[in-house]
Amino acid sequence: MEYADYREYDAVGLAELVARREVSAAELLEAAIARAEAVNGKVNAIVSPMYELARERAGQQLTGPFAGVPFLLKDLHQDYAGRPTGSGCRALGSLAATEHSAVVQRWLDAGLVVFGKTNTPEFGAKGITEPEAGGATRNPWDLDRTSGGSSGGAAAAVAAGILPMAGASDGGGSIRIPAAACGLVGLKPGRGLVPAGPHFAEYLHGAATDGVVSRTVRDSAAMLDVLTADPDPGGPFLAARPALPYADLARRTPQGLRIGFTTRSPLGTAVDPQAVAAVTDAAELLASLGHHVEPAETGIDEQRLAFDFLTMWCTQLAHTVAEVRRRTGAGPDGFELDTHLLAAAGRKVKAPDYFAAHDRWNGYNRALAAFHRRYDLLLTPTLARPPVRIGELATPAPVRAVAKVLLRLGLLGALAGTRAWEKAVIENLSATPFTQLANVTGRPAVSLPTYRTPQGLPLGVQFVGPLGGEGQLLALAGQLEQARPWHRTADL
Repeated sequence: MEYADYREYDAVGLAELVARREVSAAELLEAAIARAEAVNGKVNAIVSPMYELARERAGQQLTGPFAGVPFLLKDLHQDYAGRPTGSGCRALGSLAATEHSAVVQRWLDAGLVVFGKTNTPEFGAKGITEPEAGGATRNPWDLDRTSGGSSGGAAAAVAAGILPMAGASDGGGSIRIPAAACGLVGLKPGRGLVPAGPHFAEYLHGAATDGVVSRTVRDSAAMLDVLTADPDPGGPFLAARPALPYADLARRTPQGLRIGFTTRSPLGTAVDPQAVAAVTDAAELLASLGHHVEPAETGIDEQRLAFDFLTMWCTQLAHTVAEVRRRTGAGPDGFELDTHLLAAAGRKVKAPDYFAAHDRWNGYNRALAAFHRRYDLLLTPTLARPPVRIGELATPAPVRAVAKVLLRLGLLGALAGTRAWEKAVIENLSATPFTQLANVTGRPAVSLPTYRTPQGLPLGVQFVGPLGGEGQLLALAGQLEQARPWHRTADL
């Protein structure tokens, strides 16, 4: 299959070609590998190729809704038995997974052909993808800029035309941030819909979930049907599903939605005029489609929410580092300095403070539920500014210098939680302050590529829905996609 033809199809379209025997799984795989070989040296999206394993699978009789379609896993939690899950970490580069994770098994059952794993920051801890282990992943639309994170490798691969859809995950915006940066659809499903097994009941108290980044709404909808086909028997609860498939709901035209929007940063930090313009443009488009759109605020102290989120994140990271050291015998050099800093902050959290921070999540849930009684959806920028340049969000040199000394002395906890550390954290989050709300509250949210800057950079907008609002989000996304088609790949 020629690349000029391959790039025109989304994953659903490729699956239809295979089902009609107009093309074989092997032909699609070779088209994907050829494109990867041509552009991965520029974008650094794929860090663990699995070409021979994929070729063997493509020669088998595959079944399922995506039978024969090439696919990439994110190199974080998405375990493939017999292959390492590196998580952007030097210490994990050679530790093979013993079994498939639940989502990987569902992708394989759907007939997908996995041919590699994509780059991620160490343990998915950043909104950029620049790990020391794998190197920086670059935005296909501007190679000097980030593809976002933590699913930055997945987004870069899709935007570069290697494949139409790739595995991703979202614990603080990690599907939506790279989708916004790379001009893609990025749906974060709500809490409990997608299984996290077999090693987890849920990630980060349910704040994190697996999913995909894609070029079309119908791919994201069809994939949500795959991921939620059956409840997880080992999961913590049974999440409700709609009566109709998400693929059907995505084809419905929503009527007269009430949408409240804001462009104010939850952290009180600056929002770039282009991010404001993206929301203004979306609001005007929505109004032209018959929806009621007006400025609105959630009433939530989202700066407090951000630090309560970080309390969970840092303590979870402290546990992760300790567990990786136990399993691998890795020393301090097995991890990045920034990971040590966040883990040190986590180790300083006292149990009552941890409980209090998590207890406040309930208040955020109920406040957002009250907002959704007034409005069907919340509209915000996904990013507070266009994709940042590679290296722009690196920890400041003075902080790193002090941290290195304290790490050698075993006193790194003295720096974590200081004003200098908190200032660095806020500055890092200032580029992506809008996404954590949906994670903490477990609500579904989607980033849509409705806007580009005058320089041609993608800059998505985010919609946050109520519990069970995935179908409504997909329906609106489908309507916006039809009104302003965005199925594009970068020319590299």
